[in-house]
Amino acid sequence: MDAGLSQEALSHEAGVSVRALADMERGRTRGPQRRTVRSLAEALGLDAAGADELEEAASLGRPRPCRSAVADRLSPAGPASATTTRAPDLLPRAPRGFHGRAAELAALTRATHGEAPVCLVVGPAGVGKTALVLHWAHRDPAGPGDGRLHADLRGFSGTGEPTAVEVLREFLAALGVPHERIPESENGAAALFRSLAADRRLLVVLDNARDSEQVRPLLPGGDRCVTVVTSRHRLPGLIVSDSARPVAVDVLAPPDGTALLAQVLGTHRVHAEPAAALRLAELCGGLPLALRVVAARLAGRPDWSLESMADELSDRTRRLSLLDLEDTGVRAALHLTLQQLPARVSGVFAHLGRHPGTHIDRYAAAALAGTDPAAAESALEHLTAAHLLTETAPGRWAMHDLVRLYARSLDAHPDTLKRVLDHYIATATGAVAAAEPGAEDCFPLPSDFLPPAAVRRFDDRSAAVAWYAAERDNLTRAVAAADAAALHDRTWRIVMTMWPLIVWRVRDGWAPLLRTALAATRADGDEHGEARVLNVLGWVLTEEDRTPEALVHLEAASTLAARAGDAFAEANALIVLAMAQASLGGLDAAADSCERAAGLARRIGDRRMERLATQHLARHQADAGHWHRALTTATHALALEQRPATTDIPHVLLLTIRGEALLGLGKQDEGITQLDLAAREAESAGYDDGALRALTALLRASADPEVQARYDAALSRLTPRT
Repeated sequence: MDAGLSQEALSHEAGVSVRALADMERGRTRGPQRRTVRSLAEALGLDAAGADELEEAASLGRPRPCRSAVADRLSPAGPASATTTRAPDLLPRAPRGFHGRAAELAALTRATHGEAPVCLVVGPAGVGKTALVLHWAHRDPAGPGDGRLHADLRGFSGTGEPTAVEVLREFLAALGVPHERIPESENGAAALFRSLAADRRLLVVLDNARDSEQVRPLLPGGDRCVTVVTSRHRLPGLIVSDSARPVAVDVLAPPDGTALLAQVLGTHRVHAEPAAALRLAELCGGLPLALRVVAARLAGRPDWSLESMADELSDRTRRLSLLDLEDTGVRAALHLTLQQLPARVSGVFAHLGRHPGTHIDRYAAAALAGTDPAAAESALEHLTAAHLLTETAPGRWAMHDLVRLYARSLDAHPDTLKRVLDHYIATATGAVAAAEPGAEDCFPLPSDFLPPAAVRRFDDRSAAVAWYAAERDNLTRAVAAADAAALHDRTWRIVMTMWPLIVWRVRDGWAPLLRTALAATRADGDEHGEARVLNVLGWVLTEEDRTPEALVHLEAASTLAARAGDAFAEANALIVLAMAQASLGGLDAAADSCERAAGLARRIGDRRMERLATQHLARHQADAGHWHRALTTATHALALEQRPATTDIPHVLLLTIRGEALLGLGKQDEGITQLDLAAREAESAGYDDGALRALTALLRASADPEVQARYDAALSRLTPRT
């Protein structure tokens, strides 16, 4: 009778290891213990004669030329098969036009050393993972001495995935097992594959794996076998269960991208237009699939110039269409990747395409998708594992340009942009409160404001400063997106939430952004917002030594605020107007404007505005050389602070004025102490412009090398943005 047991089942029934069974089957074990053979006979259900025959066969310690039915029962596949005399090779042909990837090839070679290595080659769709592995495998013609197996698991294909048993049948047939001897079950086929691989040196390439579960039944059992898996997903489960060694494949650098074009089009055509070739590589984002589609289009049109193709690709609305060719291309590859993800994750991905910036965090993602940050972060991690996103820093993700274009082509909620803009308004408002405690809100919220489910909290000023630094580009792009969508009420509000950043980096070229905000307030018909924007714009222009322009805006701001009965805005405009007047030499007029501003602030009971007006009055008095008045005024302004321990911009500037006044009065030591305190508070707060002012005054009093070094450091931090 045929027991119908797999090798693993027989091992369990008889209490004999699978390895021992395999050794006995191949004749590698001579004279096994009698009790072992009797246990096997009992598990196989053999009668006495069969048991004797089994013991005799096992004692020979070598394969029998003609195997009996009893010996057949030892094989997990039933009757034994002959093996092929030539090593099987299922590898597809080597890719044509392969270029570069020296680092990745070296990493792949390192990862495939050792005992039974499993190497995991991962990267986004179209990046060339399969080409890399096949090129690497074909570089060594000899390869593993006992054969090379390959299976496309089609984890990201629209044609359906092969079952594990289908792949195993192909492997077993390649290894010489007759079709009728291949087990029907997945477990039986996997056990036989592991058994046959145990003594062989095989290369097994498992291409396009969807997940770890799809791979595990296909892993060979031999210590000398090398397995290489490619996937668009990171497959962390395979790293945990099988110590898989990941090798990341990223996009090509521009020089390698142009070299790939040259492989298809010929070096003469590419070298004739080097700038256009480089531009094409950049427009394709270094993605080999996109570059090959471009090359194919150009190859079919020999009369086209590379420059004309680059001009066509520059149109973002057509780029993805141009990068598709028949049933292949970037869009098709990304579509298949997205199909493998849960609906909740692909839904978040569609909304991410509406993000106006280059980097996203979980709060912005939650606002876009209309969900909470925890759910958004989970989706971001799934998308990262699928190589649709890259985590560029802890908690910050970015998209490849072509992936972003694809995401923007998907359906999203019509309020998606408005939601993310309101997220930035809400978050920046919180950052203002943390960076400048006690500051008045710049504006009421829009009437149709969409509050996010959760808003980032800032524990202190340094956290707010760090957020502004990280999000500056996103905020600027959000303004552009709001302006393009004619969301005027959001456009100017986002600009005004950036005022602490404008104050800290006043010479960073803010005027164009503020002019956009000004146009938005007028389109929105909001005179309150217009007065606020005019005031900030006038101040920036004054700091840029464009005082005549500044005066026009500041006078308009003062008039608008007075007409609206907005004493706060009027006082603010008068303070900035005083700065412009002082820059033209009118220090008395500047002092008068500051005193008027302080009076307005006292009338409405705004001590913060009164302190600000008094600070500027002290500045103008110091500039006029009225040291006693400047010292008295600065001391009075410091006394107006509601929280004396608070370090903010006016506090730093007041300390600086006091230090200058003390020096002017001949009190050298006190003045130096006060200026050093001002500089150190500015440095610790990240207020480089304030630190530079205090250190400049300090250097006039003392040529201390340490002070000079601090001055140089502050200047270097400011210089890249000036």
